[in-house]
Amino acid sequence: MIALTLRCTNVKIKNMNEKGICIEELPELNKPILIAGFDGWGNALDVSKEMAIYLISKLKAKYFAKINPDSFFRYDEKRPVVNIENGNLKSLSPQGGSFYAAQTGSGGKDLVILKADEPNLRWFYFVNELFSLCEKLGVETIITLGSMYDNVLHTDRVISGIASNQDLFLKLKEKNVIPISYHGPSAIHSIIHSEGQRRGFQSVSLWCHCPYYLQGITHYGALSSLGALLSFLGEFELDIEDLETSWKKINRQIQELIEKNPEFQDVIDKLRKAKIKGSWASVKESVKKDEKVINLKDFLEPR
Repeated sequence: MIALTLRCTNVKIKNMNEKGICIEELPELNKPILIAGFDGWGNALDVSKEMAIYLISKLKAKYFAKINPDSFFRYDEKRPVVNIENGNLKSLSPQGGSFYAAQTGSGGKDLVILKADEPNLRWFYFVNELFSLCEKLGVETIITLGSMYDNVLHTDRVISGIASNQDLFLKLKEKNVIPISYHGPSAIHSIIHSEGQRRGFQSVSLWCHCPYYLQGITHYGALSSLGALLSFLGEFELDIEDLETSWKKINRQIQELIEKNPEFQDVIDKLRKAKIKGSWASVKESVKKDEKVINLKDFLEPR
């Protein structure tokens, strides 16, 4: 498949529906790595999407390219969002994604950050476009971010992953990342990883495990651990103290909720007992997924 990439001189692009990724200006970067955070199927408790947003904000990353939504998304699955005021259409925002560049300084590797909805359509074409952009930028390593609901406690910091070579496996092992063993439905991450291996890129897919009994929050504890891991793998500095502060505040509210809710206490107790009895792997089989689920938006104080 031939890569179709358009370099644009302004935001309003003619015939953009013929292209997959529109580049406004290629940034100059030092040994960049690409970190991709997707919203959608693999974004439990907003960890994947929010990590990309956090990196963009924290590292003052600059926008330089965007995904053409017509090429990869179904608007009847997730409709464009409109803003209408007093009978006037102010804006229309379809699904999509944007690329940002961050210069980390101090001789560390620079970053290309992709914040996007997971594509609905043409995954292999999307991945071909992605790697064509990586080749233009000199990216040799790609890290995709995901998060899943699992039988873990909200106080746990469990990250699992896959890596394209032994050196990367050893780095993950050094930080207690659990090797993934899985058979089942896939996310876009697996297509990226598979194609990256075929093309000779280094690739890592990281997945944070989130407590299935919590919904309606961003898990800043998982974000903090993931940020530290990315800093280690990418060899760049990242101050995550604010993430830890946010998590401590939310965690206190969760603990107060647990103390007041017997059903919630029962769920937590089952998981804790299973964890004491054996390994993390045995915990996964200990609690049924139809146990009580709490949407914390209904209980927690606004941040």
